[in-house]
Formats: sequence, C-alpha cells, structure tokens
Amino acid sequence: MTAPPGEDLVAVGADLAPGTLLAAYRVGAFPMGVGLHGRPPLGWWSPDPRGVLHPSDLRVSRSLRRSVRRFELRVDTAFDDVVAGCADPSRDGRWITPQIADAYRLLHALGWAHSVETWRDGRLVGGLYGVALGGLFAGESMFHRETDASKAALVGLVALLRADGDPRRLVDVQWRTAHLGTLGVTEVPRQRYLRLLERALTAPDTDWGAGILGI
Repeated sequence: MTAPPGEDLVAVGADLAPGTLLAAYRVGAFPMGVGLHGRPPLGWWSPDPRGVLHPSDLRVSRSLRRSVRRFELRVDTAFDDVVAGCADPSRDGRWITPQIADAYRLLHALGWAHSVETWRDGRLVGGLYGVALGGLFAGESMFHRETDASKAALVGLVALLRADGDPRRLVDVQWRTAHLGTLGVTEVPRQRYLRLLERALTAPDTDWGAGILGI
C-alpha cells in the first residue's frame, strides 16, 4: 500500500476478514468506507501526516484529573456497547457501518480488539476501542455521554500501556485534531510513523485483563 506524500487514501477494495485487517495494521493502514457515512466502496487509509500519542507525552490537566476520579474505568466489559456508542447515527462524521462493527466484534472475540470504558453509577458514559498489536494500540473511535468521559478512557488506556515502562509503545489516533492536541497528540510524517510502527510491533503484547482498571 503506497501513495504520494500527503495522500491519505492508499487503496480501495478487499475485505474485512481478520487476516486482512491485521495485515493492514501491520503496514500502517486501516479501513473506512469511501462513501457517505462510511459506506462502500471500502477504502484503506494511511494518513500523511499521522496523529500519534507517545504514552509518556499524555497531558492530563488538573480538571481532567478531577474528572477521572469521578468515573470507574473498565477494560473489555462492554466492547459491543462501546462500538455502538461510537457508531451512533446522530453523531456528526459517523463512519462505522454494521459491516465494520461486525468485523471488529470478531477481532475482539479473537483477542485483537479491545475497549476501555468509562462508567458512572452503573452506566456506560464513554469509551474507546481499537486494535492492539505488540506495543501498538491503533485507536479506531471514541465517544462520550458525559463531559470528559472519552478523555478519561484515554487516560485509562495510557495507564495500561505505561504499566511496564516499555518506550516502544505507541497510540495511533489516525488524524490529529485540536481536541486531541490538548492531550499531547502530535503529527508525524507517514514515513516516520511507519518507523515508529515497526518499532512498536517488536514490543510484547499489552496485558489486557478484562475488568475494572485501577489507576
């Protein structure tokens, strides 16, 4: 999968089988439909520049730190519900189709896709999901129903990734936004991302134990 510098769409077609998805992530690509709201044809994207978060660069403001304490963070206890929250048809820029949701549900069942969830008073109020390969966490989407709930999930994710202190670990956020920039996300050229990816893939798998995440 190659494209000129600055061109994000690198291929069109193929399928969403687990082997196809994992092979794509290993070369820096991810799927999203080219049509309206993620509809076909299926596109494969490798943004240039790429939004990344080195776990050690996470910025947690004082107010966010207070917010995190209000929530309970869990891992892999409501994966399907997190995907459904991210795919909410009322959201602007929605792109997660039923076919995408089914594909990642299967990846989760196989142990490759994971969710970090934000709960309050027994209700799921935010979260994120993505694919874990070695030291890479390729974030796919996040959502919130309460202020700071998705940010809290990111704080939980980074705490999980930083547990062993391995500097090769990396969070791929696809595209940097101003919102993500306040949390420490930066942009790197695609070729730099591919080098970081190659390094991250040499790290051992993160320990994804389902249940309450204590931070």
